Amino acid sequence: MNPNGNSDIAVKKSLIERKLEDSGEKAKLEEYLRQRLIECGWKDEVKQHCVEIIRTKGLDKINLEDLVEELLPKGRSLVPTKIKEDLLTKIKNHLEQDEEYKRLTGF
Repeated sequence: MNPNGNSDIAVKKSLIERKLEDSGEKAKLEEYLRQRLIECGWKDEVKQHCVEIIRTKGLDKINLEDLVEELLPKGRSLVPTKIKEDLLTKIKNHLEQDEEYKRLTGF
């Protein structure tokens, strides 16, 4: 196993994030994701799960940090695979058009 594997991944992730941010693509992808999640009912499912957590624990016995900690794994698991795949494809297509990214990564 490559001892620098995690380092390489972190560098590429940082580069991708910077490229998406600098090009304005990140904001477009965020809006796309937001709309798709609303359309598929994800937002309502997460909201319902939030209500269930608060009812179970009691409003006076839970804080925002604890609520987010419990919601995060459930929220991620509820995102439909198709939406994840679509988002990944959009990111990949954007990066394929970026000459600097291709040069730096050997893409």
